[in-house]
Amino acid sequence: MTKRKQYIRHAQDFVSEELVVALLEKPSYDFNEIFMAVYEKLRARNAAGGGKEMLRLRVYEKLHILVSQGLVKKEEKRFSAVKPALRGRVAEMAAAKASFQARRSSMLHTE
Repeated sequence: MTKRKQYIRHAQDFVSEELVVALLEKPSYDFNEIFMAVYEKLRARNAAGGGKEMLRLRVYEKLHILVSQGLVKKEEKRFSAVKPALRGRVAEMAAAKASFQARRSSMLHTE
């Protein structure tokens, strides 16, 4: 039996990036407001593939992950950022993006 090498594509998470940026812009959102803000920014980046309803589910899931991690507060139906914690997450995401870009460019130059 032969083993196959699996190719795993680690794509950037544009939804999380835009969600975090949107949360830092305004003091609070209801879900429809934050979804529309993220959707418009993703459309401007040409990164809103997969359909609007699927994107709505992804934003909802990622938003609730941020709530469970304590980075976002949910009060009734309004979401607001815990700004110091969320800014820390922005720094982590920037570092991960930089390392991804470095690995990608080194892989392209070695072939």
